[in-house]
Amino acid sequence: MHIYRVGGAVRDRLLQRPIGEIDWVVVGATADELLAQGFKPVGKDFPVFLHPSSHEEYALARQERKVAKGYHGFELHHPPSVTLEEDLLRRDLTINAMAEDDQGRLIDPYGGQRDLDRKLLRHVSEAFVEDPVRILRVARFLARFKSLGFSIAPETIALMQQMVAAGEVDALQAERVVAEMQKALREPNPEAFFECLRSVGALHILMPELDRLFGVPQPPQWHPEIDTGVHVLMALTVASRLSPEPRVRFAALMHDLGKGLTPPAQWPKHIGHEASGARLVRELCDRLRMPNDYKDLAVMVTQWHTLCHQAMVLTPERVLKLFDEADAYRRADRFEEFLLACCADFWGRLNFEQRPYPQADVLRSALVAAKAIKVADLALAPDTPGIQIAKALARLRLERVSALLAQRPRSSP
Repeated sequence: MHIYRVGGAVRDRLLQRPIGEIDWVVVGATADELLAQGFKPVGKDFPVFLHPSSHEEYALARQERKVAKGYHGFELHHPPSVTLEEDLLRRDLTINAMAEDDQGRLIDPYGGQRDLDRKLLRHVSEAFVEDPVRILRVARFLARFKSLGFSIAPETIALMQQMVAAGEVDALQAERVVAEMQKALREPNPEAFFECLRSVGALHILMPELDRLFGVPQPPQWHPEIDTGVHVLMALTVASRLSPEPRVRFAALMHDLGKGLTPPAQWPKHIGHEASGARLVRELCDRLRMPNDYKDLAVMVTQWHTLCHQAMVLTPERVLKLFDEADAYRRADRFEEFLLACCADFWGRLNFEQRPYPQADVLRSALVAAKAIKVADLALAPDTPGIQIAKALARLRLERVSALLAQRPRSSP
């Protein structure tokens, strides 16, 4: 039995990056031998075990054979005769197909270290085309390493395009798409994930509502970048700087989906895109089975981002109605995420990056003023009916918010 450290831990050590989980490959052993040593199996059909003390994952060296489309269309073989090189050959990228022995010596049969030096994401073998999840993984690694100067090898791009043309992406399960997308949204350059998917034709299949935005023009005075698809990726880029929260980043990406439904005869205007976009966001999230917190925030931003942009001229009544609609009194944290996504929308435009955007602070201050009012401030009799308490509370909130909003500048950016 020989045990090797493999995959991301080896890659990240060579990149001098923090090492997270460590994966191990066991060569020359059987499942029974690991079980006899106290290892705990993970799943029924996959030869992965948890170490009895460290709880790190140990996988038997294995080979795979493609028997059907999709992520589950494989037969696994893991006899003790499978070599380390055979196990590494089945991996996705050369930078993930390196190993270290117990002396820390690097085992690199497929040029992973060379590709790290070249800052290249390159497939290990032609077997890459057998697993459609690898398209998502390569896009995610680009989102992680783009800031370091990494790019995808042209021959790997060609294989990904071949997989899309062969219908492999159609077989992807929604859960796998969402899992990889959520990871990508946490990376330093999440926009690279979607750019990559679009470049190989996968975005059209997985998220046609988003893909449809590219080539749709917007009014140049508000969107010098013109193209709606370009704009939403710019908004995502800004959102990734404003917040580490993937919900905020997803909402910024989704906020203009409705513009993809505007008839070309009406371009570059997009009247009513908020309501139509909210419907598309719900449909996309339901189809992909996105978590409800992602969907709810994205719908909020899509439906009300233009209201946020108009905060310098909104009436106090409309501001308070927005707070009620957004459940802002009880969900102030979510309302702050809404404001961050709206900031990303505004700043995610060509030459808008340094412009002031006081609208978010105006709404923040108004919410603080409205929330600060308590029933005890109303000086009502103890037996006052609830409906009268609610009306008195609303009147005082309106007074306070009206006074605050009266201090707004007359012009807005």
